[in-house]
Amino acid sequence: MKQVIHRWLEQYFGNEEAVLLAVILVISLVVMATLGTVLGPVFTALILAFLLQGLVNTLRRRGFSQVMAITTTYLLFVLGFIAVLIILIPIVGRQTSLLLSEVPNMVGKLRELLITLPEKYSDYITPDQFQMIWGRVSQEMANLAEQILSLSLSSFPGLLGIMIYLFLVPLLVLFMLKDKDILIGFLSNMLPKERTVMTTIWSEMDVQFANYIRGKAIEILIVGAASFVAFLVLDLNYAALLALLVGLSVLIPYIGATVVTIPVLLVGYMQWGYSGDFFWLFMVYGFIQFVDGNLLVPLLFSEVVNLHPVAIIIAVLFFGGIWGFWGVFFAIPLATLVKAVYNAWPRNSSDPNDDIELVTDAK
Repeated sequence: MKQVIHRWLEQYFGNEEAVLLAVILVISLVVMATLGTVLGPVFTALILAFLLQGLVNTLRRRGFSQVMAITTTYLLFVLGFIAVLIILIPIVGRQTSLLLSEVPNMVGKLRELLITLPEKYSDYITPDQFQMIWGRVSQEMANLAEQILSLSLSSFPGLLGIMIYLFLVPLLVLFMLKDKDILIGFLSNMLPKERTVMTTIWSEMDVQFANYIRGKAIEILIVGAASFVAFLVLDLNYAALLALLVGLSVLIPYIGATVVTIPVLLVGYMQWGYSGDFFWLFMVYGFIQFVDGNLLVPLLFSEVVNLHPVAIIIAVLFFGGIWGFWGVFFAIPLATLVKAVYNAWPRNSSDPNDDIELVTDAK
């Protein structure tokens, strides 16, 4: 057993760069798991800087100087940031309050619907079984309402965190755009001169991370905007809030679209019942999800994501569990990083046949 472990360590950790790479990965994982929330503004600014760097590069190709490209891009970012604060957040906040106030009425309508089930399906469910099911559902709804209330009461300390985000994120974005080369050079100087494997991994992941973040931002905007227009045309209540949820649901592959379908269809049913409007909502929403899954995702991520669906789901669960929202957001690129590290990891051959070949060549 000792010899087997020694061979394994010699094969995968017999190289100095392999040991250093393992230490860097362990430290990064510990930082993600313990300081992910504290470093939230830094990660947010890093994502925004990735997105804006594409616009800076485009302006540079069109003849803008470096200073003018960064200044123009940053001014557009600030205008968009202010527009979100002034227009989008108040609308979504107001619709969220209205939706929460309507929850008791929705529960009452849902109960009226469920009461008719024993009559319609008496061969499958008895009144006693229905009462047992409804009692369980009522208890879960009460627990959910209590959690929502406690969350709203405990949100006041979070105002300080929001103010920190509002101040630090734009400032960090400015420095990351302006001093990008300096920051990258500083990080490079902390690494050894000989870093062939790290350079290979960085060259692959730099493009994939940037493309993934930009592609995901475009997908969120397209899906959210299309849902908002569709909900407005259908005159669905809480259109802005539901469209925002649909747009953000693309962050969680497979699971997000399934979960967000429940509030969309529930609000539609409470507003219209089983009617033509509800049918159109179902069809339009299904069409948006179909286009997203079969057209947008292959178009935006065909060269970025080459992972099996099982690997993606495991990555979402694992990284989301240790890093919360940011783990979910970066689940796919992090899984791609794990794959790239595994493929590029330096290995020392410990096969005895290799020694025989070397001796033969020497003779």
